[in-house]
Formats: sequence, C-alpha cells, structure tokens
Amino acid sequence: MLNRRHLRIKALQNIFAWQMTDKKDTQNRVKALMQSIDQVNEMYVRMLALIVEITQYTAIDAAERANLNLPSEEDLNVSQKLFTNKFISVLKEVPEYVASINKYKINWNNDPSLIKGVFIKLKNSKEYAAYINDTEEETLENSKEIIKYIFRKIILKDVNVIQAFEDKFINWSVDREVMQGMVAKTIKNMVDPDPFSNYLVDISADWNEDSKFVEDLFLFTIKNDKQYQSIISERTKNWEADRIAIMDTILMKMAICEMMNFPTIPVKVTINEYLEISKNYSTPKSNTFINGILDKILNDLQRNNSIVKTGRGLMEG
Repeated sequence: MLNRRHLRIKALQNIFAWQMTDKKDTQNRVKALMQSIDQVNEMYVRMLALIVEITQYTAIDAAERANLNLPSEEDLNVSQKLFTNKFISVLKEVPEYVASINKYKINWNNDPSLIKGVFIKLKNSKEYAAYINDTEEETLENSKEIIKYIFRKIILKDVNVIQAFEDKFINWSVDREVMQGMVAKTIKNMVDPDPFSNYLVDISADWNEDSKFVEDLFLFTIKNDKQYQSIISERTKNWEADRIAIMDTILMKMAICEMMNFPTIPVKVTINEYLEISKNYSTPKSNTFINGILDKILNDLQRNNSIVKTGRGLMEG
C-alpha cells in the first residue's frame, strides 16, 4: 500500500512538473497526480494478471508437447497441476480482480513470447518439479508456495518482464516496491476458498483521507508558491539563488506547507519525512542544507504564530 511518504513523493514529482512548464494548468496537473497514484494500482493488478497467465500457460505447453510429431510418454502426460492451482483458481474469480482487469484493459496475450519465456524458466526449476511431483492434497494455503516462488524468484528477476513494466510505467523504479508489497499481501490475505469473500489490497490504508492529503499538499504548495519562496529567500540570503537545487527548494516549500496547513501532522514528522525524501531525490549535500534552513524557518514560523497544531500534531515527533 501507499503510505504518506509515497504520497509526498507523488506530490513532489507533480509539483516539479508544474514548475518546469510554462503553462500552469492546475486542474490537469491534479488529474495527472491522481493518475500517477492510480498507476500503482494498475501495476499491481497487471502483475497479478501476469502471474495468472504464467500458470495458465501450463495448458498451452501440454498441448504443444502432445502435438509433437513423435511425442514421448512424458510429452503425452504433462502435469497440469499449476493450471488448476487453488490460489489462482480463487483469484481469477474474485469480483474486484475481474473488474480491475476490465477497467485497465489488461491482456497479456498480446505478449505470448514473454509468457512462454517466463514459463520455460519456471518449468526448468527444481521448485517446479517438486511442486508437480508433490502428492500431498493441495489446499488453498499450500498452493501459495509455488505462486510466491514464481513471483519472487522468476518474474521479478526476469529482464523481459522488468522491461515490459518499465515501458508501461514511467515510475516503475519508484513504485515497484509498493507493488511488490501489495502482491505479497494479496497472497497472504486470500484465505477463503469462496472468491466472493476475498478482496484486492487497497491502494492506501484510508484512501478518503489520503487522497485529500496528497491533493491538498499539492494545491496548497503551488497556490502559496510565492509566499513560501519569500520565506525561504529570507533564510538563504547568503546563497546564490542558482546554486540552490530546484528540488531542494520544492522540498522546503512542501515542508513549510505541511507545517502551516496540516494541523494534525507533528512538525518533527514533517521535517524528518522531507529530509528522508531528499536523500533519494536531491543532491548528496541536500539533507544537511535543507535541515539547517528548515530549522531556522521553523523558528521564524513559531515566533510569528504561523504554526497551529491540534490532536496528534501537538506531539513533538
């Protein structure tokens, strides 16, 4: 699931895009922000669909081997245990999964060579051999082990799969970790053999609250851009403006925005979050620079009574 840091990063990316364009189209940029978040969900569903397609390729492989000119006894008796894997059988019928496949128009049949390539790697593994030769009755729970293996050890290590997702999703490198967690949680949480009693993983813990948070963070930051720039300029007089990284400035503006407009978020939480984000999205020295400037700005805002915190926000950290 997306947590607040992920949402801050999404807002950061779109604020940067907004600042880099001459046409300040706020409405379309908000739309782009929400689409970038929805793409995480699409990536998640697309990955689930890929796992399903690979298991279903078992039947195609069996048919191809049976239709060889001189099929062997083994070719004529290929195990199709994976085709009827209990976890996959349940997942395919979960209404939310079916609806999501239709919503995003997902169809891996358009890339049969990728599916075949991944299946061949799976078929040649000792884990797959152990799975099809296991005579223990398959249950929903033990059927998950081969699915975990396919996902973690085959799919996520396949260069063609990675390329396909990179081509489809511009933020693959950033969102991949979230998607992996969502898939893992789906496998863990699906415990009822009745498809109608199972659900996909939500995009966030509380989307109503989180969607408002990320949209407000974006809108308030760009709406008050000049004000926040003035606050930053006051504390960076000894710095040449063109020597301050654009990303550093945006991160500080977002931090100021949170401190002034989100009363339930503790100040220390806000500052720590943006310092952590700066480690991956700005220069090596940004962390120290941003920390020093924000510390001074915080003192200024507190002295002017510009920060009002309530509830959880009253906590120091």
